[in-house]
Formats: sequence, C-alpha cells, structure tokens
Amino acid sequence: MVQIDYVVPGPFTALGAGAGSVVASDPLEVCAAVHALVLQPTDLVAAGMSAGRLVEKDIRPANELVDVLLGLDPSPLSARREPARRVVGTCRHFAVLSCALLRDNGIPARVRCGFGMYFEAGRGVDHWVTEFWDGGRWVRIDTEVFESSFPVDPRDLKPGEFLTGGEAWSAYRRGEIDADLFGVPGTENWGPSEIRGNAVRDLAALNNVETLPWDEWGRMTDAYEGNTGEDYDLLLDEVAAVCAGDDAAAVAALYQHEDLRVPEELIR
Repeated sequence: MVQIDYVVPGPFTALGAGAGSVVASDPLEVCAAVHALVLQPTDLVAAGMSAGRLVEKDIRPANELVDVLLGLDPSPLSARREPARRVVGTCRHFAVLSCALLRDNGIPARVRCGFGMYFEAGRGVDHWVTEFWDGGRWVRIDTEVFESSFPVDPRDLKPGEFLTGGEAWSAYRRGEIDADLFGVPGTENWGPSEIRGNAVRDLAALNNVETLPWDEWGRMTDAYEGNTGEDYDLLLDEVAAVCAGDDAAAVAALYQHEDLRVPEELIR
C-alpha cells in the first residue's frame, strides 16, 4: 500500500544541497520570509523586470526555484529580497516553497489547492495555500499575504476563509454556493469546471504532487470543455469526500484512479 509522508520531500518539495535553508522551531518563523521570495507575473513590469523571466512561473520543483533565487541573490532564503531578485511565480509557488521549508525543518506540511474567499467580496478566487501540523490539527497559512490588509489572519486561516477544491465542490453540489463566482481573476475561467479542476489538483497535492495551476490530465480537459457527464461528477463527489475525510490510506488509494493520477511527464 502506498504511504503518504508529509515530512519527507515529494518530487517538488526537495530543496537541494546548498539551498541556504531556514532553520527554526516555529513553523511561522520558518515561513516568515516566503512572501518576499516570489513575485507574481502581474507585478513584473512594475518591478522593471524583463518579460523573458515569465518562464520562471512554469518551474515546478522547489530546488529549481531556489536555484533561481540564489542566482539572483546568494543571501540566505530568510533574507528579504527586493522584487527584482525574487523568482517569478504564482500562489502555488509561495505554497510549495513554504511546504518545502517546513519539511526541511522536520515539520509535517502539505499544499492545498482551492479558492481564497478573502480577495474579492463574494467570490472564490483560484488560490493555493500551505498547511502544517501543529500536533493537534492542520493549520492553514497563506504566506503570499503575510504582509497584507486582507480581513483574515494569513497565519491561521479559519474555516470558510479558504475552500479546497473538494470543499468548494461539495458546497456546490449541496447548492450552497454559486459556482459562477469561483474562478481565475482577469480571465473567463469561472464556473463549475474551475472547481472540478481544483478538486483534482488538491487530491494530487495531498499525495505530494503539487502540479502547476494550469496542468491538466486525465479527464480534466474534457471537463473544462464541458464534455464530461454525471459519472465524472460522481467521481469528484468521491474525491471531495475522501479529501475531507483526511484518511491518508484512502487519499492514496483514490489517487491511483486512472482519471486522477498525475502522469509521469508532469512530474519533472
């Protein structure tokens, strides 16, 4: 039986030799500098950076993100970097780097894919966060907005402030949310299919495979194009239930489904 270990690095959360890791016993102290390690693509021009650096947002492994960071600035990862010396990435990259640093300190951690409910009033915005185990519960943190004015505590997100893909899917199926209000800002990508996609990505993340936000596999492309039916939705009901149940054995077993497992070509 496949075992999930949230302390041992997965394919995308190994830091690599010479990473200049952050050593601390407090998980929040470990993650404190992450918000100054990544720059969103939308901030590229304001930081005076070349459009050629947009390719950095397609980097999956944390060790390669760290290589870029240290190439720009050899300072320890705990050092605050000016925008032009940060790696270009999305919320997923903030979450993955946080998870990698926590695991490097022996702290159980994992990445979650879903929707932030605090960015735009009444809307669920496509987003990724990190969770760490404090000995009694999984604490959700959003290192991207550690220094923000959003009406949440990003160091301990409360229930409902961030919905995983599975949590959003279940709420949609119960008629509790309007799926058309869930999606990616600045795009036409809103609606049930966006929730479907993030439910599958969250299952992969729980199996230590934190894909890029735009990676698609299995029947995801068909789902985005509206070419799946009730059978796929029933499978996603199971995904949501298993992820909510947080039974590692069940999470690992369901991930073996041919429509859910990330193909090897995306794990690089």
